[in-house]
Amino acid sequence: LGMGDERSQRYSEGEEVKVWVNKVGPFENPQETYPYYAMPFCKVDPGKMERRWSGLGEALEGNSLVQSDYAVQFRKDVARTKVCTKKLDQGAVAIFSAAVTNNYWYNMVLDELPMWAMVGEKSEHNATSGGGPLVYTHKHFSIAYHGDRVIEVNITSEEPVGLQEGVDLEFSYSVAWVPTTKHFAQRFIRYLDQDFFEHQIHWFSIFNSFMMVIFLVGLVALILLRTLKNDYQRYARALDDEDPVGGDPSDETGWKQVQGDVFRFPPYFPFFCALIGTGIQLIVMVYFTTLLSIIGTLYVGRGAVSSTAVIVFALSSFVSGYT
Repeated sequence: LGMGDERSQRYSEGEEVKVWVNKVGPFENPQETYPYYAMPFCKVDPGKMERRWSGLGEALEGNSLVQSDYAVQFRKDVARTKVCTKKLDQGAVAIFSAAVTNNYWYNMVLDELPMWAMVGEKSEHNATSGGGPLVYTHKHFSIAYHGDRVIEVNITSEEPVGLQEGVDLEFSYSVAWVPTTKHFAQRFIRYLDQDFFEHQIHWFSIFNSFMMVIFLVGLVALILLRTLKNDYQRYARALDDEDPVGGDPSDETGWKQVQGDVFRFPPYFPFFCALIGTGIQLIVMVYFTTLLSIIGTLYVGRGAVSSTAVIVFALSSFVSGYT
């Protein structure tokens, strides 16, 4: 029987499936992230801690995969199993309380499939603490498989417990394997569903900003047309009378008096050219990165979009140099 691994993404029954912990941060601000073990969760023995770094894109997006201490085997259910017991001190209570108050979530990865769960919940009243923040102490993994491949992963946080200094928190987990008819090529489709994420696009705000830009552009255009209308009429009369357009120098008023400043050679011309070239390079980078994202599957790999953007920016450097 051939043994699979995480690289081939094929497993035999009973084979280890690694669960990686990634990052934690506030739900309202996905860009603010911290290492998973910045929270006082159960930690792996430092001598056995394994880290995985997959490229520059992951580092730019704040991903830092560390192997967890959750023992998961392919197609082997796990009943409720204790991971560790943490005695809460003043510092741990403060960290957990701040995380729950700010709606912190954490990210984990299993077979390249991400999953998210909340650190805790806010409660007005509970039998354990009488009210206040609660931290989840049990994680339930529901894993769907098809043949020898992992197709879908879900994590559910359960058993909220109140935070009090000196209390022992027993962290545990369980695993349930469920067969599915979905194929391996379809496993990332659920992440493309906008209903999968609760961060909805604020279309009204986008439309409002777009209309504001149109209004301001129209206002500026109207002011310019009203200002230049008389000059256009005078130039038209000068052409009809076959008079020189310039006319009497004393008539040079208004915007025409700044023509010398407008057409003056800039004092820092190389720096000015560098800014224009870099701007065009950024436009090219955004265009080609968006195009590659549309025609490819960059969403599958963590940090793939960021890595692609860096590579495209480097390859498009000639655009900046010859602009």
